Amino acid sequence: MCNKWCYKTTEENWVDDAQAIMLAPAAPDVEILAITCCHGNTPLENVVKNTLRVLRVCNRLDFLTPCMALYEACPITSYTDPGILRLLAGIASGSARSRRSRPAAAAEEVTLMATAPLTNLAVAVQLEPSFPEKLKALYITGGNCDSRGNTTVCGEFNFVANPEAAHTVLDRYTCPTYIATWEFSCRSSLPWSFCDQWLAQDTVKAAFMKKILSLSMTVTVTSQQCAATVLKQAKGMPFKAKSADFQKETTEGKGFNSCDIYAMVAAINDTVITESEEVAVTVELEGKFTRGMMVLDYMELLKKKHKAFVMKTVEFEKLKKKCSWIYSSRTIL
Repeated sequence: MCNKWCYKTTEENWVDDAQAIMLAPAAPDVEILAITCCHGNTPLENVVKNTLRVLRVCNRLDFLTPCMALYEACPITSYTDPGILRLLAGIASGSARSRRSRPAAAAEEVTLMATAPLTNLAVAVQLEPSFPEKLKALYITGGNCDSRGNTTVCGEFNFVANPEAAHTVLDRYTCPTYIATWEFSCRSSLPWSFCDQWLAQDTVKAAFMKKILSLSMTVTVTSQQCAATVLKQAKGMPFKAKSADFQKETTEGKGFNSCDIYAMVAAINDTVITESEEVAVTVELEGKFTRGMMVLDYMELLKKKHKAFVMKTVEFEKLKKKCSWIYSSRTIL
């Protein structure tokens, strides 16, 4: 699947988020219309700075002009990026223009890629209720399918960080929805040997990623140390990719788990995903141990008309081929 127009949104910009950002510009027939920022592993102000650093390395600051103007007009808050949300709402209503002054993208062309807590998407649908109808598809990194948590006992980071937002998105976004869960990303971990070759490329992007990834490879941070606030809790791979503590969070599979890459690769080329299941999903909001857990309604008791596609397996050779171009100057074949 190729997307002429592509939104990269709810970006908290950690290591895997940075890799997903780098992947999108490398793909042919994909144009990034906007990148929004959201709280996650770090406060929003840091997210904006980190996003700009990644885009500068990719030499892709060209489409940020309208976004930066909105930042100046509407300062960011602690959790939500109101300037970019206005841009999203404007495009949804057909009033916005792309960076090349083209008309707003047609509904069948726009794919929304969510790699962080779903705060921005939840606010966007409140600002513009018809926004989901404008989308070709929505790809989400987050949630879990087997009640395995990486932040709480039963909760994945992105959904636990804002369960109400996740609930709103899964309830109100009725466009085709594809979810790369925590368990799926664990099963799809890339071999360390591949990652060594991956990062050994003699490019500016590879050197940048190797530098920011070094913390994940060398420092062990326990969940107790991160438990002060949800914004400091480990997402899984960050800080401790090879630590014993991280192994308690993984469900299966060995290697480097770049959570956000899988959904991005699938959004660019859906043939990478070899198996998925279509099922109605929601988010638990009340449980003492299960708040933030994604619920799969196999018995159809919720009577939801809209069902999401939950990714199950990936074709590793295709995945590695797509990933191998992230740090090169060439595009994906």
